[in-house]
Amino acid sequence: MSGDPVLEVKGLKTSFFTDDGEIPAVDDISFYINEGEILGVVGESGCGKSVTSLSIMGLLPKGIGKIVSGDILFKGENIVHVTEKRMKEIRGNEIAMIFQEPMTSLNPLFTIGNQLVEAIRIHTDMNKKQARVRAVEMLKLVGLPRAEEIMEEYPHQLSGGMRQRVMIAMAMVCNPSLLIADEPTTALDVTIQAQILALMKELNRQFGTAIMMITHDLGVVAEVCQRVIVMYSGNIVEEGDVRTIFKHPKHPYTVGLIQSVPDIRGKKERLYSIPGSVPKPGSIQQGCRFAARCEHAFERCFRETPSLYETGKNGHRVRCFLQLREEEQNRGRTAVTSERT
Repeated sequence: MSGDPVLEVKGLKTSFFTDDGEIPAVDDISFYINEGEILGVVGESGCGKSVTSLSIMGLLPKGIGKIVSGDILFKGENIVHVTEKRMKEIRGNEIAMIFQEPMTSLNPLFTIGNQLVEAIRIHTDMNKKQARVRAVEMLKLVGLPRAEEIMEEYPHQLSGGMRQRVMIAMAMVCNPSLLIADEPTTALDVTIQAQILALMKELNRQFGTAIMMITHDLGVVAEVCQRVIVMYSGNIVEEGDVRTIFKHPKHPYTVGLIQSVPDIRGKKERLYSIPGSVPKPGSIQQGCRFAARCEHAFERCFRETPSLYETGKNGHRVRCFLQLREEEQNRGRTAVTSERT
């Protein structure tokens, strides 16, 4: 299911300001998420995925992180320029977020029930009794047994999977239009991961909630997402529907990520590893940021910065000069063939 864009990010630049100067963490990225769509955002640690989500939520560390330029349109409203009061109305109500480690998000001093009821009462007109009924309903909806008992328990009394389900219940309690999930299954074992992903797919199907799934796990993307953007060093380097990206990846970085995935059929004797590491933000001032790690790089890659080029297939875009060179070669072959005929 997809409709009009619920979120549009246009030319977003987010930097951190330190004693060493300005460090650009996200550099001129643009993307959208349609109503009811699940968008995957993938890339190595340090590529800007989480900073993008914090920029959208207005949760950048004050005095250090700042949106330098760009627009974030939520249902047509530019939330970059709204007041903190308005942002609090949106955050948790219309846009909700699930963090990687629920123990850092749940207050260890308050019961699960206290925290759920408070979240409901902040964003709705429900009284305490109504909010409690709603909280129990949400705990049951996310598949937690003995919901009434869990309302009286503290976060440390629950397993990691149960805490993550509580976080999903808290995020979904006000029926948000957009849910941002930042590595929601990383700290969980494989069985619980599968259950959490199945739960999120079901909530997406049942409520039509758009989901921005941030992950470094391509298996998660293949399992739940319809479209995917691949980030590297603060840039989007490839974008398209999941089938196209997995079947016909164009950017060497995307190809490397896919080759790095273990094959359960055991065909690979050794896993592929992309050479080198993600460069320090702001360290590359000229050329493609992946050039130093790319086996296909040529002179132009170190001299010029590529734009996101349309491949002409299902909105597939790639930031790579190889795409342009391939198209030029194809046009040359077509021209030669035409002359001969």
